[in-house]
Amino acid sequence: MLAVCLFFFCGREGKSRSSAPEKIPMSSVGLRARVAFSGAIVFQSDMDGDNEIYLLTSERLRQLTDNTWDDTYPRWSPDGKKISFSANRNGNYDLFVMDESGDNLVQLTASPEDDLDAAWAPDGQNVVFARRVKKIVGKQSSIWILNMSSKQEKKLMPDFSRSNILPDYSPRAPLLVFTGSRTLGWDVFLFSFESGKYRGLTEGGKACRPRFSPDGQKIVYVSHKTGGKGDIWTMNWDGSSQQRITERDETFDYFPSWSPDGKQVVFCSNLKSAYADKGDWDLYLVNPEDKSVCLLFESPARDVFPDWR
Repeated sequence: MLAVCLFFFCGREGKSRSSAPEKIPMSSVGLRARVAFSGAIVFQSDMDGDNEIYLLTSERLRQLTDNTWDDTYPRWSPDGKKISFSANRNGNYDLFVMDESGDNLVQLTASPEDDLDAAWAPDGQNVVFARRVKKIVGKQSSIWILNMSSKQEKKLMPDFSRSNILPDYSPRAPLLVFTGSRTLGWDVFLFSFESGKYRGLTEGGKACRPRFSPDGQKIVYVSHKTGGKGDIWTMNWDGSSQQRITERDETFDYFPSWSPDGKQVVFCSNLKSAYADKGDWDLYLVNPEDKSVCLLFESPARDVFPDWR
C-alpha cells in the first residue's frame, strides 16, 4: 500500500515509457461521452502514445495538443478561456498556457526544476504550482506563486519543511488547500493568505488531491483510510463533516474535480488492474448526495486529471 500511495501522491503523474500504449486513432475508435453533461472537461490521456491534453463535451472529443513530449495536468482559467498545463518539451517540466482551442501557446516558467500541478487564482492574476527540486537524496516539492503580469515567483510557505504539492484556490475566500507530506504518508492542509499560516484538515497520512467546490464551501479529495485503494471523499472547507462518496473497495478512485454547479464530481477509476500505476483509467461521475456513480468516458488508455468548466 505504501508504494501505491507514493506513486499517486508524490510521484510524477505521467505514465512510464515502458507501458506506453499503441496510438489510438480517435476517428477509428469513435470515442465520446457515455452520458450527456453540461460544459467541457479537459483531461490528460496517453491514447496517442504519449500524454496529451484532450477536451470532452457531450457532443465530441477533441485533442488539443499533439507532439512528442508529455503534456500533463490541465486546468481551466477562471474565465474558461485559457488552459494551463505542464510539459517537458525542454527536458524538465515547465508551465504553459494555451487558448481553449489549443492555439496561442505561451510558456510561463523556465526553471531548471520541474514545475507541476498549476492552479489559477479566482481573479486570474496569479497561478500557484508545485516546484520539484532534486536533493542529494531524493526530491522535494514546494508550492510557489507566479504573478502572471510581472512574472515574479516566490515560495508560498517557506516554513513548511516537508513536500507540499497539488494546490487549489478557494473561489470565495483567501484560502488555499494542498497536499502536504507527513512523516508517513500525505494529508490535506489549508493555507490562509491573510494569516500566512496553514493547518491540517485530515490526519493519518492517507489523504490527498483536494479541490474546492465552486461556492468554496466544500472540498473534494481522495482518501484510502477505508477500502485501501482510494476513494473520493468530501468535507466542509474547515475539515468538518468528512464523508466517503465512492464506496468501491475493488477500484482505485482518484483525481476528483467538481462540476461547475457543484452537484457532481468527475473522477478517474481503474477497474482493470490490481495495481495503481498499471492498466487503463476512465472518467466517471458521482453525485455526492446519493453516491450514485456512472461511467462518463472510456478509452483503452490512461485518462486522468480532469478539470470541468
